[in-house]
Amino acid sequence: MLNKLKRIDWMLVAILVVFAVISPFIVYSSTIGTKFEPANFEIKTIVFYIIGFVVMLAVTLFDYRLLLKGWYIWMGITILLLIGLFFFGSERQGATGWYELPGGQTFQPAELAKLTLIIAIAQLLGKREGEPLEFVKDLVPIAFVMIIPFGLIVVQPDLGNAMILVVIFIGMLWIGGMKYRHMFVGTAIVGAFIAIIVVLFTQFGPQVESFFKNTLGQNHWYERINTFVDPESATKDESHQSRYALIAIGSGGLSGDGYLQGELKSRHFIPYTYTDAVFVVIGEEFGFQGGALLLLLYFFLIYRMILIAFQCYDLRGSYIIIGIVSMLVFQIFQNVGMMIGLMPITGITLPFISYGGTSLVLNMISMGLVLSVKIHQEKYQLDPD
Repeated sequence: MLNKLKRIDWMLVAILVVFAVISPFIVYSSTIGTKFEPANFEIKTIVFYIIGFVVMLAVTLFDYRLLLKGWYIWMGITILLLIGLFFFGSERQGATGWYELPGGQTFQPAELAKLTLIIAIAQLLGKREGEPLEFVKDLVPIAFVMIIPFGLIVVQPDLGNAMILVVIFIGMLWIGGMKYRHMFVGTAIVGAFIAIIVVLFTQFGPQVESFFKNTLGQNHWYERINTFVDPESATKDESHQSRYALIAIGSGGLSGDGYLQGELKSRHFIPYTYTDAVFVVIGEEFGFQGGALLLLLYFFLIYRMILIAFQCYDLRGSYIIIGIVSMLVFQIFQNVGMMIGLMPITGITLPFISYGGTSLVLNMISMGLVLSVKIHQEKYQLDPD
């Protein structure tokens, strides 16, 4: 065990410690003076971080290759948990995606689905040993593994986490040896889909609104997409969060209003600032400088992970890290982007900063997987089967 501890990337651990120091202060600032203040989310965040570090260490010392061999077991458990939500799940913010746990805590299986998908795809890609992927033999089975949890998460409905599964899928295939012609076709399909969405919302707004509200019963989906695609036609209620997010971040200027000095969040102009809108608090109180420093911290985290991926002898370890990098980069870009008008509003949280027990602990588990890859790279132990 001592030899394993010596091989841990302590720089990556140090970055996580910095996040652990920052997060409770930001969560406290985002709830003070609001109806959420009595919940003591900042204290809970500290507890979640303590649990997260303990679990991360346990995962680090555990050989990740044993997880890869049982990928179908973890995927099966995840799918059963997602199906169980239709019978035992609780609803929050319009989505039935949580299990109620003792002590008032919750568990969100969609977060677990991200890790199990990464493990599954890493094992399936590893069998090719770096060879170009065949469409029927490789891409179709991997797509099938992704589509099942994707569909179960979409119907909750949780479009944000479903999008993350697609990003993980694309990122890992891109590194895993996807042929250029397949990549071109996939890009063309995605581009055409986006173009169709834009045309439908801008040219056939009333019909699309009726379809979302009356047929799908997903009014908030329509409002969020419409606010992004066609902001001029969006009502004040539909664009409420995006408008006030821009105002709050803009009011912070270069250096911000100061810690605990932001006013917009405490007046309830922006809902749930302690979860998916936490970057608004950072922009308002610490300005452009604070936001830039946070993004720089994320950059160093991703940089360390990519260095570990480059040092892997086992391709499956590299694929795991690329999957986790894809997941985190998209979550960071989506969360920050939706607050400054670059992306549509979703419920995606800001990794390691937003309040959320399931999200935080599973992100720490993912860091444990990265560190496990780092310390289990002895050539003689490699077992690609």
